[in-house]
Amino acid sequence: MILHPSGRRVTFGELDAAANRLGHFLRRHGLVAGDTVAVLMENNEHIHAAMWAARRCGFYFTLVNTHLTAREAAYVAEDSGARAILSSHALRDLCAELEGHLRLPDPALIADGDLAGWQRYPDCVFGEPDTDIVGQPEGQLLQYSAGSTGQPKGIRRPLQSETGTRPSLPTPVFQALGVSDTSVYLSPAPTYHTAPAMWTMSAQAVGATTVMMESFDAEGALECIERYRVTHAQFVPTMFVRMLRLPDDVRGRYDLSSLERVIHAAAPCPPAIKHQMIDWWGPIIDEYYGSSEGAGISLITAEEWLKRPGSVGRPILGRPHILDDAGDELPARQVGDVYFEGGYPFEYLNDADKTAASRSAEGWVTVGDVGYVDEDGYLYLTDRRHNMIISGGVNIYPQEIENVLISHPAVADVAVFGVPDDDLGQTVMAAVELVDPASDHDAAADELQAWARAHLAPHKCPRHIAFEGRLPRTDAGKLYKRRLVDRYGAATSGAGGRDDSPQK
Repeated sequence: MILHPSGRRVTFGELDAAANRLGHFLRRHGLVAGDTVAVLMENNEHIHAAMWAARRCGFYFTLVNTHLTAREAAYVAEDSGARAILSSHALRDLCAELEGHLRLPDPALIADGDLAGWQRYPDCVFGEPDTDIVGQPEGQLLQYSAGSTGQPKGIRRPLQSETGTRPSLPTPVFQALGVSDTSVYLSPAPTYHTAPAMWTMSAQAVGATTVMMESFDAEGALECIERYRVTHAQFVPTMFVRMLRLPDDVRGRYDLSSLERVIHAAAPCPPAIKHQMIDWWGPIIDEYYGSSEGAGISLITAEEWLKRPGSVGRPILGRPHILDDAGDELPARQVGDVYFEGGYPFEYLNDADKTAASRSAEGWVTVGDVGYVDEDGYLYLTDRRHNMIISGGVNIYPQEIENVLISHPAVADVAVFGVPDDDLGQTVMAAVELVDPASDHDAAADELQAWARAHLAPHKCPRHIAFEGRLPRTDAGKLYKRRLVDRYGAATSGAGGRDDSPQK
């Protein structure tokens, strides 16, 4: 494994020994199969040892978002029932605040640093054996949702010994990507997200070299590809946009010819952006649709997508069903709630009601997405149910509008949502992040509204446009749209026209 830009390297032998020592240490401190370990770490040389130790010992490992407040991080650790916690010197200040919200589990380990009440890692495991840990079920990721629509919930899957059905390593999509022991896999996103965690572990499981960016930078990603001759990578659409908005001379500076296949997921990719990326990198950019829950997975290659722009492919795990509000299955090309049958079993930890609400009468599972399938079984997503705008009794899906606005060359990112309106109930609003934040906002708003009118029906065009310095996204590209709704909803109630909110 190679960390970029520091250049720190971890060999397979070092990773194997570190995982075993940590696993033996945790077992000696009383942890048993089925217990949970919380991992609060940035992308560093220790995070994979923690995950592999947990997996080998039959533990659940909960990866805590490093951008959470101490109160939020404490909630995840407590809700998950963590029997141990592992963090790092880079997050020392956050760790120090945790005790105000959480009784620290024992052991609490901090890598490469000192903090009262915490043991220094990896020093504390130095005397542990590096022998293999055998006779345990394989541990599982206990991931928490992003919490973009409420309190995050743990997604708990049964261990192998309980059902024999579990996500495998490598994951099904990873296998389809064709990564082998001669490949170089680039992971540009934070490992506390589900896909970066499982995909880097999958790369290590097949013996591929893994390049992990310590933080994403658009030009830095291109530099990584050239320097390490990257063959495979996974990105999210916002990363594509950042790279596309680089100046032409910067984009043309790097040799990207080593790339064999690239894949993206996590958030919808606007077709215009996907076309631009394929024009730049060639028809090597595949896409998959899934969820942290593992309810179902679909995959579409670049070649297929060019024939069916906007599709997220056909299923490779589970079978999709499109249901109406009454729970009846809809025919091809009719929009409804997306359910899957045959995915991985899971439950929302400590929330039986949420678990039950995610199931249909047949036991099929939804994570809240809306879409349709065509006659050939290709799945298309139109939006998430909680994002839908109802204006004058008409359903409006923000994703369609976002796809149009992001195709404007001045736009770096955009979020569309509904705000209250005394006449129509809701109207359409757009929060826009400009490539050049110093641009004149009045002129930009006029240009974007004209752009929208040229591409969309009148009732879909934003009646309000506000400008943000940076939209509230996770590093995996998921948008905290609720924050924007709360911020702008009251200010625009009953109003029409442009919103003149200042850049935030």
